[in-house]
Amino acid sequence: MDERKKEQRYQRLLNQIKELLQKSPDEQAAQATIASVLFNKMEYFFWCGFYRLDGHRMIVGPYQGPPACQILEGRGVCLASVEQQTIIVVPDVHKYPGHIACDSRSKSEIVVPVKNKLGKITGVLDVDSKDIESFTTVDAKYLEQITELLTNL
Repeated sequence: MDERKKEQRYQRLLNQIKELLQKSPDEQAAQATIASVLFNKMEYFFWCGFYRLDGHRMIVGPYQGPPACQILEGRGVCLASVEQQTIIVVPDVHKYPGHIACDSRSKSEIVVPVKNKLGKITGVLDVDSKDIESFTTVDAKYLEQITELLTNL
């Protein structure tokens, strides 16, 4: 998808998700809604969901796509995003040291930290694609804005 089209689609999705989250009873319901909307509206999203931080490991939360790793420990893009407190874009997961392959069809990935009202990271939004180099700064910009909606719940 070209960057202009991607930007326009994200703008529409951001507005749609904002509206849907007004009716969301809690964070888990909001995460389920976000994962569903993104997965079903972005054709290059192969897996889309949340992992919550649980001590030194991460436990899968609401997601869309094929079965996921239930627990992430010790390494991987999600834990690196938490440790570095930043968005990580991986153009080719097979070249990322310590990548955890929950599904061998995944080729690229973006991970966005999820923060609470106090700014503390509580988990991540993780998105995978079957294609190499699917994610750009446009994805990072809008997925960060979408995850920020969770801090207001």
